[in-house]
Amino acid sequence: MNPPKHIVSAAAIVINDKNELLLIKGPRRGWEMPGGQVEEGESLTHAAIRETKEESGIDIEIIKFCGIFQNVGNSICNTLFLAKPIGGELIQTSESLESGFFPIEEALKRVEWKDFRQRIEYCLRPEIQPFCIEFNDEKNI
Repeated sequence: MNPPKHIVSAAAIVINDKNELLLIKGPRRGWEMPGGQVEEGESLTHAAIRETKEESGIDIEIIKFCGIFQNVGNSICNTLFLAKPIGGELIQTSESLESGFFPIEEALKRVEWKDFRQRIEYCLRPEIQPFCIEFNDEKNI
């Protein structure tokens, strides 16, 4: 029997001193929080830090683990962290056509892909953390 194959990703909800949220605009999903797949031998927190730097140019410090969204149908676990910026400059890449800090309400209006807005909202609500949201959507990648 083959061992199960899962995709593990890590994303950062980055809030600056002005209470603005960092978003990147990807070519497929539009505006979203920075994040991506955890590489073999990499910790969850390091993946969130690395992906944020690669996609936005911003260096971050992880403040806390918020929770997990698990897509059971696609065997994907997305871990979510709250973070603050500690340096770097906003950039554009092939993964992020734009990046920027936006007031939280404006940022939430920009995020339209699947349940990504809900993921951010849950990370902004400490009273419901840590959370573990399980769903089955074989099309939600």
